[in-house]
Amino acid sequence: MRREYIDSMPDLHATWLSQLGLRFRRQQQNWLNALPSQCAVCGRWPGPRICHDCRARWVSRFHRCQTCAIPLPALVCTCGACLMQAPKLQRCTAALSYAYPWQDLITRYKFQADLGLARSLGRLMASHPEVKEQLQACDVLLPVPTTSQRIRERGFDHSLLLARALARQSGIKRPVLTQVVQRKHMELAQHSSTREQRLRQLRGVFSLAPAQTKQVADRHILLIDDVMTTGATLDALASCLLTAGAASVCAVVLARTA
Repeated sequence: MRREYIDSMPDLHATWLSQLGLRFRRQQQNWLNALPSQCAVCGRWPGPRICHDCRARWVSRFHRCQTCAIPLPALVCTCGACLMQAPKLQRCTAALSYAYPWQDLITRYKFQADLGLARSLGRLMASHPEVKEQLQACDVLLPVPTTSQRIRERGFDHSLLLARALARQSGIKRPVLTQVVQRKHMELAQHSSTREQRLRQLRGVFSLAPAQTKQVADRHILLIDDVMTTGATLDALASCLLTAGAASVCAVVLARTA
Protein backbone atom coordinates (compact mmCIF):
# COMPACT_ATOMS: atom_id res chain seq x y z
CA MET A 1 0.00 0.00 0.00
CA ARG A 2 1.41 3.34 -1.00
CA ARG A 3 1.85 5.89 1.76
CA GLU A 4 2.02 9.61 1.24
CA TYR A 5 3.59 11.92 3.74
CA ILE A 6 2.42 15.46 4.17
CA ASP A 7 4.55 18.05 5.93
CA SER A 8 3.01 19.00 9.22
CA MET A 9 1.04 22.21 9.18
CA PRO A 10 2.15 25.02 11.48
CA ASP A 11 0.28 25.39 14.74
CA LEU A 12 -1.94 28.22 13.56
CA HIS A 13 -3.59 28.53 16.95
CA ALA A 14 -0.25 28.97 18.73
CA THR A 15 1.01 31.35 16.03
CA TRP A 16 -2.12 33.48 16.31
CA LEU A 17 -1.84 33.60 20.09
CA SER A 18 1.84 34.58 19.87
CA GLN A 19 1.07 37.43 17.47
CA LEU A 20 -1.83 38.55 19.63
CA GLY A 21 0.38 38.54 22.71
CA LEU A 22 3.03 40.61 20.91
CA ARG A 23 0.45 43.18 19.80
CA PHE A 24 -0.94 43.34 23.34
CA ARG A 25 2.52 43.95 24.84
CA ARG A 26 3.18 46.71 22.33
CA GLN A 27 -0.19 48.31 23.07
CA GLN A 28 0.47 47.98 26.80
CA GLN A 29 3.80 49.77 26.35
CA ASN A 30 2.05 52.56 24.42
CA TRP A 31 -0.48 52.93 27.24
CA LEU A 32 2.30 53.13 29.82
CA ASN A 33 4.10 55.76 27.75
CA ALA A 34 0.91 57.82 27.56
CA LEU A 35 0.27 57.80 31.32
CA PRO A 36 1.09 61.09 33.04
CA SER A 37 4.02 60.97 35.43
CA GLN A 38 6.24 63.28 37.47
CA CYS A 39 9.83 64.17 36.66
CA ALA A 40 12.11 62.54 39.22
CA VAL A 41 14.56 65.47 38.96
CA CYS A 42 12.54 68.71 38.99
CA GLY A 43 9.13 67.37 40.08
CA ARG A 44 7.29 68.68 37.01
CA TRP A 45 3.86 67.12 36.48
CA PRO A 46 2.58 65.82 34.16
CA GLY A 47 5.56 64.60 32.18
CA PRO A 48 8.03 61.75 31.79
CA ARG A 49 10.10 60.50 34.74
CA ILE A 50 13.02 62.50 33.35
CA CYS A 51 11.62 65.52 31.53
CA HIS A 52 13.13 66.98 28.36
CA ASP A 53 14.28 70.16 30.13
CA CYS A 54 16.20 68.20 32.77
CA ARG A 55 17.80 66.04 30.13
CA ALA A 56 18.87 69.13 28.20
CA ARG A 57 20.22 70.80 31.35
CA TRP A 58 21.95 67.92 33.11
CA VAL A 59 23.07 65.46 30.42
CA SER A 60 26.64 66.47 29.61
CA ARG A 61 28.78 64.69 27.04
CA PHE A 62 32.47 64.46 27.92
CA HIS A 63 35.35 63.23 25.84
CA ARG A 64 36.49 60.06 27.61
CA CYS A 65 39.17 57.40 27.57
CA GLN A 66 38.10 54.73 25.10
CA THR A 67 38.91 51.86 27.47
CA CYS A 68 38.05 53.14 30.97
CA ALA A 69 35.67 56.07 30.23
CA ILE A 70 37.49 58.55 32.48
CA PRO A 71 37.11 62.16 31.21
CA LEU A 72 40.04 63.31 29.07
CA PRO A 73 41.07 66.43 27.18
CA ALA A 74 39.99 66.61 23.56
CA LEU A 75 42.07 64.65 21.01
CA VAL A 76 43.42 62.28 23.72
CA CYS A 77 42.04 58.77 23.17
CA THR A 78 43.58 56.78 26.02
CA CYS A 79 44.48 57.80 29.57
CA GLY A 80 47.92 57.26 31.09
CA ALA A 81 46.77 54.46 33.38
CA CYS A 82 45.36 52.44 30.47
CA LEU A 83 48.53 53.05 28.45
CA MET A 84 50.64 51.69 31.30
CA GLN A 85 48.39 48.66 31.89
CA ALA A 86 45.80 47.98 29.20
CA PRO A 87 42.42 46.81 30.56
CA LYS A 88 40.82 43.61 29.37
CA LEU A 89 37.97 45.68 27.97
CA GLN A 90 38.34 46.56 24.33
CA ARG A 91 36.11 49.62 24.73
CA CYS A 92 34.07 51.26 27.48
CA THR A 93 31.38 53.93 27.19
CA ALA A 94 29.74 55.90 30.01
CA ALA A 95 26.45 57.62 29.21
CA LEU A 96 26.57 60.00 32.20
CA SER A 97 28.86 61.33 34.91
CA TYR A 98 28.12 60.13 38.43
CA ALA A 99 27.09 63.57 39.65
CA TYR A 100 23.94 65.53 40.44
CA PRO A 101 21.18 64.66 39.69
CA TRP A 102 22.04 61.22 38.36
CA GLN A 103 23.61 59.79 41.50
CA ASP A 104 20.37 60.52 43.38
CA LEU A 105 18.28 58.77 40.72
CA ILE A 106 20.59 55.77 40.65
CA THR A 107 20.34 55.50 44.45
CA ARG A 108 16.54 55.63 44.25
CA TYR A 109 16.52 52.96 41.56
CA LYS A 110 19.12 50.62 43.03
CA PHE A 111 18.66 50.94 46.79
CA GLN A 112 15.08 52.24 47.15
CA ALA A 113 13.53 49.96 44.48
CA ASP A 114 12.13 52.75 42.30
CA LEU A 115 11.90 50.32 39.40
CA GLY A 116 9.94 52.78 37.26
CA LEU A 117 13.22 54.62 36.69
CA ALA A 118 14.77 51.68 34.79
CA ARG A 119 13.01 52.54 31.55
CA SER A 120 13.97 56.23 31.70
CA LEU A 121 17.59 55.46 32.60
CA GLY A 122 17.72 52.93 29.79
CA ARG A 123 16.43 55.59 27.42
CA LEU A 124 19.20 57.96 28.53
CA MET A 125 21.79 55.30 27.78
CA ALA A 126 20.25 54.47 24.41
CA SER A 127 20.36 58.13 23.34
CA HIS A 128 24.17 58.26 23.60
CA PRO A 129 25.75 57.95 20.11
CA GLU A 130 28.63 55.75 21.30
CA VAL A 131 26.24 53.44 23.14
CA LYS A 132 24.34 52.94 19.87
CA GLU A 133 27.60 52.10 18.12
CA GLN A 134 28.45 49.54 20.78
CA LEU A 135 25.00 47.93 20.59
CA GLN A 136 25.27 47.59 16.83
CA ALA A 137 28.75 46.06 17.05
CA CYS A 138 28.04 43.42 19.71
CA ASP A 139 26.49 39.95 19.46
CA VAL A 140 24.97 39.72 22.94
CA LEU A 141 24.41 41.81 26.06
CA LEU A 142 25.56 40.54 29.42
CA PRO A 143 24.49 42.44 32.56
CA VAL A 144 27.20 42.39 35.21
CA PRO A 145 26.11 39.47 37.42
CA THR A 146 24.66 40.19 40.84
CA THR A 147 24.97 37.66 43.65
CA SER A 148 21.84 35.77 44.69
CA GLN A 149 22.16 37.29 48.17
CA ARG A 150 22.06 40.84 46.81
CA ILE A 151 19.06 39.98 44.63
CA ARG A 152 17.22 38.60 47.65
CA GLU A 153 18.05 41.72 49.67
CA ARG A 154 16.88 44.14 46.96
CA GLY A 155 14.16 41.99 45.45
CA PHE A 156 15.39 42.50 41.90
CA ASP A 157 18.47 42.33 39.67
CA HIS A 158 19.25 45.98 38.91
CA SER A 159 21.78 45.29 36.13
CA LEU A 160 19.46 42.86 34.34
CA LEU A 161 16.52 45.29 34.40
CA LEU A 162 18.77 48.07 33.12
CA ALA A 163 20.11 45.88 30.28
CA ARG A 164 16.59 44.91 29.21
CA ALA A 165 15.45 48.53 29.35
CA LEU A 166 18.42 49.59 27.22
CA ALA A 167 17.70 46.86 24.66
CA ARG A 168 14.03 47.90 24.40
CA GLN A 169 14.65 51.64 24.27
CA SER A 170 17.42 51.36 21.66
CA GLY A 171 15.37 49.28 19.26
CA ILE A 172 18.51 47.25 18.46
CA LYS A 173 17.65 43.63 19.08
CA ARG A 174 20.38 41.71 20.86
CA PRO A 175 20.01 38.69 23.17
CA VAL A 176 20.47 39.36 26.89
CA LEU A 177 22.45 36.58 28.56
CA THR A 178 21.45 35.63 32.09
CA GLN A 179 22.85 33.06 34.56
CA VAL A 180 25.84 32.38 32.32
CA VAL A 181 28.45 33.77 34.71
CA GLN A 182 28.29 33.11 38.44
CA ARG A 183 29.45 35.67 40.99
CA LYS A 184 30.59 34.87 44.52
CA HIS A 185 29.25 36.96 47.36
CA MET A 186 31.72 39.37 48.96
CA GLU A 187 31.33 40.50 52.54
CA LEU A 188 32.53 44.05 51.86
CA ALA A 189 30.27 45.99 49.48
CA GLN A 190 32.01 47.18 46.33
CA HIS A 191 30.78 50.78 46.56
CA SER A 192 32.44 51.14 50.00
CA SER A 193 35.74 49.45 49.05
CA THR A 194 39.04 50.99 48.07
CA ARG A 195 40.65 50.02 44.77
CA GLU A 196 43.11 47.71 46.54
CA GLN A 197 40.27 46.00 48.43
CA ARG A 198 38.29 45.62 45.20
CA LEU A 199 41.21 44.01 43.40
CA ARG A 200 41.81 41.55 46.25
CA GLN A 201 38.13 40.61 46.53
CA LEU A 202 37.64 40.19 42.79
CA ARG A 203 40.26 37.48 42.38
CA GLY A 204 38.27 34.47 41.18
CA VAL A 205 34.93 36.11 42.00
CA PHE A 206 33.50 35.34 38.53
CA SER A 207 33.24 31.83 37.17
CA LEU A 208 31.80 30.20 34.08
CA ALA A 209 30.54 26.62 34.08
CA PRO A 210 32.00 24.49 31.25
CA ALA A 211 28.48 23.88 29.91
CA GLN A 212 28.01 27.64 29.47
CA THR A 213 31.15 28.33 27.44
CA LYS A 214 29.25 27.87 24.16
CA GLN A 215 27.15 30.90 25.13
CA VAL A 216 30.19 33.19 24.98
CA ALA A 217 32.69 31.43 22.69
CA ASP A 218 33.64 33.52 19.62
CA ARG A 219 31.05 36.18 20.47
CA HIS A 220 31.45 39.92 20.85
CA ILE A 221 30.03 40.61 24.30
CA LEU A 222 28.79 43.94 25.64
CA LEU A 223 28.71 44.24 29.43
CA ILE A 224 26.03 46.43 31.01
CA ASP A 225 26.34 48.01 34.46
CA ASP A 226 24.95 50.98 36.38
CA VAL A 227 28.02 52.66 37.92
CA MET A 228 31.71 52.31 37.11
CA THR A 229 34.14 53.46 39.80
CA THR A 230 37.60 51.93 39.31
CA GLY A 231 36.72 49.50 36.52
CA ALA A 232 38.04 46.55 38.55
CA THR A 233 34.75 44.63 38.41
CA LEU A 234 34.35 45.03 34.66
CA ASP A 235 37.98 44.08 34.09
CA ALA A 236 37.67 40.93 36.19
CA LEU A 237 34.50 39.90 34.36
CA ALA A 238 36.09 40.61 30.97
CA SER A 239 39.07 38.46 31.91
CA CYS A 240 36.76 35.58 32.83
CA LEU A 241 34.89 35.82 29.52
CA LEU A 242 38.02 36.10 27.39
CA THR A 243 39.47 33.03 29.11
CA ALA A 244 36.24 31.22 28.19
CA GLY A 245 36.77 32.08 24.51
CA ALA A 246 34.89 35.33 23.93
CA ALA A 247 36.02 37.15 20.77
CA SER A 248 35.96 40.54 22.52
CA VAL A 249 34.45 42.20 25.58
CA CYS A 250 33.31 45.82 25.71
CA ALA A 251 31.21 47.67 28.27
CA VAL A 252 28.49 50.30 28.55
CA VAL A 253 27.75 51.87 31.93
CA LEU A 254 25.06 54.31 32.95
CA ALA A 255 27.41 56.54 34.95
CA ARG A 256 31.15 56.90 35.56
CA THR A 257 32.67 58.42 38.69
CA ALA A 258 35.30 61.10 38.22
